Amino acid sequence: MEKFSQYRDRGSGIAPFFPILPDGSRIYLPFYVFLFFIRLPILVSVTLSYFVLLQWLPIGSLGKKASLWLILGVPGIWWVDLRIDGVKKGYGTSMHCYTTTPSTLLIANLLRSLAKQHKARLPQPSSIIASSFTSPIDSLYLAAIFDPVFAASYPSTRLVHRISLFEAILRAFQSPQEKPPINARLIDLQTLLRQYPNQPVVVFPECTTTNGRAILPFSPSLLTAPSNTNIFPISLRYTSADITTPVPGTYLAFFWNLLSRPTHCIRVRIAESVYNTSQSSSLRSSNPSSLLDKYQTDTASSTDTLLGIEENVYMSADEKKVLDEVAEALARLGRVKRVGLSAMDKEAFVKAWTRQRRR
Repeated sequence: MEKFSQYRDRGSGIAPFFPILPDGSRIYLPFYVFLFFIRLPILVSVTLSYFVLLQWLPIGSLGKKASLWLILGVPGIWWVDLRIDGVKKGYGTSMHCYTTTPSTLLIANLLRSLAKQHKARLPQPSSIIASSFTSPIDSLYLAAIFDPVFAASYPSTRLVHRISLFEAILRAFQSPQEKPPINARLIDLQTLLRQYPNQPVVVFPECTTTNGRAILPFSPSLLTAPSNTNIFPISLRYTSADITTPVPGTYLAFFWNLLSRPTHCIRVRIAESVYNTSQSSSLRSSNPSSLLDKYQTDTASSTDTLLGIEENVYMSADEKKVLDEVAEALARLGRVKRVGLSAMDKEAFVKAWTRQRRR
């Protein structure tokens, strides 16, 4: 690993791109193999059923959420530890669920009850979720709970483009992208919220996955959120942590780690909402075409700052403060540190890692 020392954060020594090796004794290998081959065809069947058929049928939000929880339940994701900033444990914010059906009902009932009593502390329609990004399970879990719209962020622009749940899952296996695809329809978050007023919007501001041990510099996409919109930082962590996908293309390793273990636990932390206090009146009145003209010339992010500021993109002190506040909240929730390594550093790491693996 000495060859990859440049991909450790200089200040903390944290390596956010290294894959996490699975734990477990070889004594249990036959049992793991048995679980894997029993669960694999079931997972393929229920996943294809949802993405090919069920998501297009008028089964309602609850029906879609139940289908997604069934997908989560097949690999044994039965334990959910949920806590919300500012809400006491007496309100049931810490819970453990043993089966997929009870977990669906318990979480839905819990969030519905909390939404009535603490509406400002939970993501609602027309709010933004700034989530950590470590695994394909992130998108699946958020979809099963909040039924959101997903938006892809990039280090080189403030604009985003809407993606489907399936695309959001696949992005956890892909290499980091500095710039959006040529055919992507770029818009700002304010416009996206206006197009989908009955759903929250999920953004992964780090732009790429990590192993869950650090928070990367943010994309400036959150700065296009309206000043009166709640931005909820949400941290998702897993036990065991080997179902994270910091290295692109690790499909086989991910599915082996996911399906061969008896159970997995998701640790969910929701911070108090943050507001984009930097939003100026001129930006709020801008239309998508003017924003596109303004940000289309953005260049690659710099690794000299925790905010990943591009050389040709001006960010005011207030804008930096907003991104800092969200990033600090995610770091606190996940009990990790922020690092200066960016998505473009990960791209260089992936190239070096791939060359090493081929030897």
